[in-house]
Amino acid sequence: MRLPRLLLALLIPIAACDVDLSGPATDPDAPANLTYQLIPSGDPNAPAGILLSWDAPRSGRAQSYDVFGRTGNGQWLRRATTTSLSFHDAGMPQDQYYVSAFDEAENEMGRTNPITIDARNRLPVPRGLTSITLNRAVQLTWSSNAYDASPQNFDTYRVYSTAYDGTRGACTTQWELEGTTVSDGFLAGNLPNGVSRCFAVSAISRDGHESQWSDSRLDTPRYDSRNVYVYATASRRDSSGLLFYDQTARTYGAVTSATRTDLDFTIERHADGSLWFVPGRSGVTMMLYSSAPVSDLTAIDRAATTGFGNVTIEAVPGYAYVFRVEKADGIHFGALRVAYRATDYVVFDWSYQSAVGNPELSRGP
Repeated sequence: MRLPRLLLALLIPIAACDVDLSGPATDPDAPANLTYQLIPSGDPNAPAGILLSWDAPRSGRAQSYDVFGRTGNGQWLRRATTTSLSFHDAGMPQDQYYVSAFDEAENEMGRTNPITIDARNRLPVPRGLTSITLNRAVQLTWSSNAYDASPQNFDTYRVYSTAYDGTRGACTTQWELEGTTVSDGFLAGNLPNGVSRCFAVSAISRDGHESQWSDSRLDTPRYDSRNVYVYATASRRDSSGLLFYDQTARTYGAVTSATRTDLDFTIERHADGSLWFVPGRSGVTMMLYSSAPVSDLTAIDRAATTGFGNVTIEAVPGYAYVFRVEKADGIHFGALRVAYRATDYVVFDWSYQSAVGNPELSRGP
């Protein structure tokens, strides 16, 4: 005699059950189309669980369902009794599942065919993770190789991050989910400037298999601003100097008077009408970023380790410049790209790395 069964969607104590699954379902109105969806956990080898779904028998007589699972070729175990058409099996999933339907008198009506959790659906690890350093954000991009390997099997990417331990020179182990995306790029925002963070990406298949993670990527958000204009000293001395960081006011990108002694640079006009960047004090040196124009501020990647000098350089639209700035706490790096040069002023975009000794200004190597 069959024991009374709970008719609630509850997980019940596991019970062993020997079932012959060698043939077709015993009832033509058995539940059908059993499918599964793994729940990624961040560990490709240990999903957080599995969600099973199936269709009700066409007769409409089913009142409850038993869910069975097994690992390897072991014995089938009853995982739960439920009245719904789905079941969430938490923790490490079984290797196989099937579902039996029961009518109001608790007679078995039929069962689904068993399904197997197919690890062959796992996608390749995403390759080529790179980053662009931004103001309070990091733009991540990577290769489309995981999608290209099986477009019909691809579902989404998961992006993870963790703090960086500068004393050990390594990423910490407290990884967190930043978000998901279907594209091969992701903007991680609301990040503190000057604080380094590690990032990694995995690919998720349509049935929930998670790939191995990409190599980690280290980046450090920095301050920036667009379309700042500074006058030549001969035109307006009160607005002809710039401080990447004003320690007194605790503000970034301060356009101020050329009379200040703590300026990072001023703009001077030569006799021929050209405008030039001039270091504002002995602790500031500069260099031309490249011998050709750059398309955007974000094209300025890392500051060089050598080549800086106490020199003046002409402000030319499209060209980029990098500054080495000595502050009380150590060396900082800044950069700018000239957008426009008028007769009396220069319009430019700038970036500044608040982390001491960190040369990251935009796109990493």
